[in-house]
Amino acid sequence: MDASGIKPKKIDFLNECIAFVFGFSNNKGEVLKHWIAFADGFAFPPEEFYTAIEKELTARKIPSMEISRVEFAQGGWLSGKRTYMRMMRERLALDACAAPFGTGYFFSCRTLYIPPLIRLWHLLVLFFVFNVIGGLLIKPLGLTFAFVAEIGLMVAVAAVLRNTVVMGLADLDNLLLKLPVIGPIYERLFREETYYRVDTRLLYLKIIPDLIQMLAEEVTGEKGVKLADQYECAPILGDLYKWLPPQKPVLDK
Repeated sequence: MDASGIKPKKIDFLNECIAFVFGFSNNKGEVLKHWIAFADGFAFPPEEFYTAIEKELTARKIPSMEISRVEFAQGGWLSGKRTYMRMMRERLALDACAAPFGTGYFFSCRTLYIPPLIRLWHLLVLFFVFNVIGGLLIKPLGLTFAFVAEIGLMVAVAAVLRNTVVMGLADLDNLLLKLPVIGPIYERLFREETYYRVDTRLLYLKIIPDLIQMLAEEVTGEKGVKLADQYECAPILGDLYKWLPPQKPVLDK
């Protein structure tokens, strides 16, 4: 995987053009990694497991993270839905699930990248706003100076967007990421990638899944049930799943 951990796969050019014009988006994101484990003869309220995760995350004070509950259909549109716990930081999401399966129970955690998508209507909105501002400046400044002032305003806005963190505007950076129109444009065109952002993403992608696995092992262990048959799907393996056997301690000779 790339060092940043969030490189998206190549998308068909035609589909990308259609999405750009009509505003289609990938709400679920791209799965970068998937971990799942099964416990036979075990039962546990999913909401209690999610609450345990929240308590651990609160104690660890993971910064800039939002926690919510999301529902995904188990099948088609008319099928039942399953509640997942989503932990979101920037464009990285971790969806955890705890649920019964027959007489057993499973725990899973998916790591997703939800890319910032610039759409045609985003650009049209910005074009409209700047033209309205330019139109308001024509009367007091005249056509020529109004045009110059509009260009200057664009350059000034671009400079602020490019240097939000350098200028100590961390709160503005977080706000811009959440704005529906400006957010994707800011993130794709102006937000600078830094070593710190890459490092904290990697920490986030490491700490949270390990924490979920640890808690799953704890809640099953408390009832004398062993979490077994752990599988992991990583980008390098594509759709193949690799079985992870129980790790045995290395004895000194």
